[in-house]
Amino acid sequence: MTAMRRALEFLVTRALRSRLGVAALIAVLIFGVIGTARLVSGPADPTDGLSNRPDRPITTVDPTAGDDGLIASEAPPSPVTPPGARSPEQIADRFASAWVGRPGMTADQWQAGLRPMSTSALTEKMAGAEPGGVPAEEVTGPPTVRSRTETFCEVLLPLDSGRLRLELVMADKSWLVDVVDWERQ
Repeated sequence: MTAMRRALEFLVTRALRSRLGVAALIAVLIFGVIGTARLVSGPADPTDGLSNRPDRPITTVDPTAGDDGLIASEAPPSPVTPPGARSPEQIADRFASAWVGRPGMTADQWQAGLRPMSTSALTEKMAGAEPGGVPAEEVTGPPTVRSRTETFCEVLLPLDSGRLRLELVMADKSWLVDVVDWERQ
C-alpha cells in the first residue's frame, strides 16, 4: 500500500503541477474518449462515405444537350471584303506603315495618316498621342489574319522590336482598325 500511496502523492503533488504532467493527462483523456467512442460505435460500413466511388464520371450537363463550350468545332467564317474595297491585310499593312511613321513627322501629320484607316473610337483614343511614342521603326514581315467573323478579324504584323496586333471591323463597306496593341519581343 505504501507504494500506491507514494505514486498517488507523486502524481498529485508533482506531476499534475507541471505543464508536462497536465498535457499528458489531457492527452490520456482525449485518447480514452476516442477509443471508447470507437468501441461503442462498432465496425464502419465500407459502403459509406468517400470509399464508395462511382463507376462512371458524374456529369451535371446532359451530354446530348449540345455544345456549350467556348471552343467552336467549325472554323470561323473568313472576313468578307466588298468588291473594290481593300482587304484586311492591305488595310493592316498600310495602317502599320503609317503607325510606325517616319523621322521628323509631326503629331498632326501622323494622326492624319492614321485617321482614314481608323474607327472614330480609335481616333478619339489616339488624340494627343505622339509618333515618338511608337516603339518600332519598321514592319518586318507580312500580316497574318485571324478570322473571327465575317465583319471582324485580328491581324498580326511583325515589327523590328515586337509584334503589332490590330483588330479590324467592317464599317461603311470598308475595313477599319478599331484596336491597336503592341507586344515587345
